[in-house]
Amino acid sequence: MNEPLPSSLLAPRPGAAALPSVDRVLTLGFVPALIARFGRRAVSAAVRSILDDKRRQIVAGVTPEAAWPPGEGWLESELRERLAAAAAPRLRRVFNLTGTVLHTNLGRALLPESAIEAAVMAMRSAVNLEYDLESGTRGERDELVEDWLREATGAEAATVVNNNAAAVLLALNSLAHKREVIVSRGELIEIGGAFRLPDVMARASVKLVEVGTTNRTHLDDYEHAIGPKTALLTKVHTSNFAMQGFTAAVAESDLATLAHGRGLPLMVDLGSGALLDLGRWELPSQPTLAESIRAGADLVTFSGDKLLGGPQAGILVGRAKLIDRIRENPLRRALRVDKVTLAALEAVLRLYRAPESLARHLPTLRLLTRSRAELTGLGERLLVPMQNALAGRAEAGLRDCESQIGSGSLPVDRLPSLALVLVPMTKGRGSGTALKALEASLRKLPLPVIGRVQEGALWLDLRCLDDEAAFVQQLPWLREN
Repeated sequence: MNEPLPSSLLAPRPGAAALPSVDRVLTLGFVPALIARFGRRAVSAAVRSILDDKRRQIVAGVTPEAAWPPGEGWLESELRERLAAAAAPRLRRVFNLTGTVLHTNLGRALLPESAIEAAVMAMRSAVNLEYDLESGTRGERDELVEDWLREATGAEAATVVNNNAAAVLLALNSLAHKREVIVSRGELIEIGGAFRLPDVMARASVKLVEVGTTNRTHLDDYEHAIGPKTALLTKVHTSNFAMQGFTAAVAESDLATLAHGRGLPLMVDLGSGALLDLGRWELPSQPTLAESIRAGADLVTFSGDKLLGGPQAGILVGRAKLIDRIRENPLRRALRVDKVTLAALEAVLRLYRAPESLARHLPTLRLLTRSRAELTGLGERLLVPMQNALAGRAEAGLRDCESQIGSGSLPVDRLPSLALVLVPMTKGRGSGTALKALEASLRKLPLPVIGRVQEGALWLDLRCLDDEAAFVQQLPWLREN
């Protein structure tokens, strides 16, 4: 039987050599419970990390007794803290108070409850992903959402891949491999994450033919560029920027007429992809998928997690002949979506059959259409708790502000909103440091709060605050930390 360990694990040796071994620490009485919870490998790694830290302290001049005091309580506490931190999820819920509703870095669209339920069902159960229940034979996963997309857009057929960049890549590679694709110079976009259309076209093995100038492109620019190697005319929604002033662009209907007259298809990358006219909710208008199809576009690509309000996906709708060619491309299998995405997407598309209740059930639209009265009431309820939490550290007040849709949707248009504005008490040269510390404190909350720095203050736009109780509940933490 092993002899009981002494109250101190320090060996009677000088310096860092006095520290116990990893195996010696693992024999302590509280360790088995940690191993059962976190695993032996993780516990061993945490012990080794603590020993390394203590060894560096001793080398720096700390005595072994000070670096490794008697008793086990401090060691158990430090081990638990390190193990819990290492095991904590990296993907966490946060409050998006940036003022950008569809924030790419914060996950874009929030899913409606019906989509969440459908996704959970698909995760928990076997489903008919590629199985035809009527015939008992193999099916096609596109069929789960294709009818919904055809109904909503007027297109002949549809397919789905993992995001819109993949949709553009797959469409170009399928329809114009080693041939020419004509695009206006003013539409050679770059969006977040260094997604550049010319680079995508190169990877799709097509040759880019630029026409027009940066600010003005005319129909005859396209016409003069068409040659024997032309495979496709392309029109690209300008996503996250807008050109104003002396500009000109060709309408989709005119471009479709030209393309069809030369026996060519027209592809439109609509990016944000609104299924319905946002004007019906008194929001700035955005081109819709149905409008592009009616204008003569043969293929339209768009995102699922932007204005559609669904999961991340790249959706392609258009002529059945072109969709069939895309489905036959071997790349499609590498870019396809899984059962969870399709389950959520189908649930979202079903909501569009009842536009009159869409703003109530679709979080993206609900957040975009929040009234001034609702935001004012929310702000007034939050003001005093925030002032109390930051007493002596920052002043809190309410100010009008402007939100944006985000993710390339309507880059110029803004939505009137209301913000909690936090101004550090520290003035002068230390104000910038105080502001950064305040911003960091809100990010360290149990549910991190992400705002935006503007005009020497931290602005918390209330448009996307959807859980008032949870927000208020954690504010006292700011006083204590």
